[in-house]
Amino acid sequence: MTAPDPVSRRRTFAIISHPDAGKTTLTEKLLLFGGAIALAGEVRAKANRRQTRSDWMGIERERGISVVTSVMTFEYGGCVFNLLDTPGHEDFSEDTYRTLTAVDSAVMVIDAAKGIEARTRKLFEVCRLRDIPIVTFINKLDRESRDPFDLLDEIEKTLALDTAPITWPLGSGRDFAGVYDLRHDVVRRLEAADAPLKVTGPNDPALTALLPPLEAQTIQDQVELARAALKPFDKQAFLEGHLTPVLFGSALRTFGVRDLIDALAEFAPPPRGLEAASRHVDPRESKMSGFVFKIQANMDPNHRDRIAFVRVSSGKLVRGMKAKLVRTGKNLALNAPQFFFAQDRHVADEAYAGDVVGIPNHGTLRIGDTLTEGEDLVFRGVPSFAPEILRRVKISDAMRAKKLREALQQMAEEGVVQLFLPNDGSNAIVGVVGALQLDVLVERLAAEYGLVVALETSRFELARWVSAENPAELEKFSRAYPTSIAVDLDGAPVYLAASAWDLRYEQEKWPEITFADIKDYQKVEGGKGRQKALV
Repeated sequence: MTAPDPVSRRRTFAIISHPDAGKTTLTEKLLLFGGAIALAGEVRAKANRRQTRSDWMGIERERGISVVTSVMTFEYGGCVFNLLDTPGHEDFSEDTYRTLTAVDSAVMVIDAAKGIEARTRKLFEVCRLRDIPIVTFINKLDRESRDPFDLLDEIEKTLALDTAPITWPLGSGRDFAGVYDLRHDVVRRLEAADAPLKVTGPNDPALTALLPPLEAQTIQDQVELARAALKPFDKQAFLEGHLTPVLFGSALRTFGVRDLIDALAEFAPPPRGLEAASRHVDPRESKMSGFVFKIQANMDPNHRDRIAFVRVSSGKLVRGMKAKLVRTGKNLALNAPQFFFAQDRHVADEAYAGDVVGIPNHGTLRIGDTLTEGEDLVFRGVPSFAPEILRRVKISDAMRAKKLREALQQMAEEGVVQLFLPNDGSNAIVGVVGALQLDVLVERLAAEYGLVVALETSRFELARWVSAENPAELEKFSRAYPTSIAVDLDGAPVYLAASAWDLRYEQEKWPEITFADIKDYQKVEGGKGRQKALV
């Protein structure tokens, strides 16, 4: 029997959920099963315990939330897993959206007591737009939970997604005894998860003995009904995004996690082809290509490093090779590509399609950049969204203004904030989707750059990228509003509006100007990539 090729072994996936559904705890336990760590941390860890490995920034440990995407690579069951743990808080949605451009599947974590929540619904819609197959893990069965049929019905009605349970819960809360594997007639017991019990069916006396006498018949009926009435798993429907396999468990109790990782190894797709602006790129092509979906600065504060996270899209990335940075047309030596386990890392001698590697650089790489072995490719769909909050950044020590400008530029390159530099030379304006991003900015400027700043309310409320078919018209518009025009990190013109009414007025007054709230890196012109504003 021939060994699977390297691409077939890869599983690159994200974990999405509403905050507090248990996503970070589940991440820890997946890493535990993958052998990546010997002791899983806890979000509410005691001072003498190891902290949650995927939440490595100070603000994450203090608040018990994820605010940046963590990348973790590990092997399990003959597969290489690239796990991207995304921020659950909606204030960091941009980071999550960009991360979803780099994965081939996703795990949707649902709180068994709460069901589908607002953030879950939004993230699911992003996955649907990208045709990302979803595996559902219904978590916290060791607490009081809703009826499993109700939960499945809610998924189907709310998300318009067929469900196919792979396992079925045996009770919940204090009476949670384990799960029944509907495909293999195997019972996994909560207190003996590593010793599965083979049964003849839901009426097997061995199963009855595990359950409270008053609940045994009810649970047996549920298992029989689930088998008879609910859809069986259809891999093709799953890969097309029409159906989700559903597993039940408790990440906190490390139960059901092995079922989940086994399901990912069996069901989740290997790296899929990606669309570039000029053509479709197959992962098994011989030439290397990849795109930057995330920048992270100061992961190691002692070295002031800047890491570009690259999803390898095709071919093989080899340590020491030279790759073309399509945006500039220049070659970049990949002397120290790295695999990551949260903030820990080791040199990657080679990486294949589906892998996520870190490329150390000093501001050369930007989010959306494409690296190739020579071809002018640009991958679609690494968006920037118009911010919903605008603030001016002020520092009391004028001698440190230059350092502040450099720090803000690095934070903007990383995607922490968007940076707008007004044409009239006034203080820089930062834009964010949510207020918590501002807290992260202030804390990181102080901790990583030694800059104590104040955020002041701006007279502007909205920002829109502006463009026009006729360059003269855009120039005319810019001259008409010198104090309301700024440029973003890429030098693209931005109109800053004082209110929604102001924006509508200018849109009617200047019909030849396009005011866009999304900017997508997607075109190649003369060998250079550029950002295109989309309405």
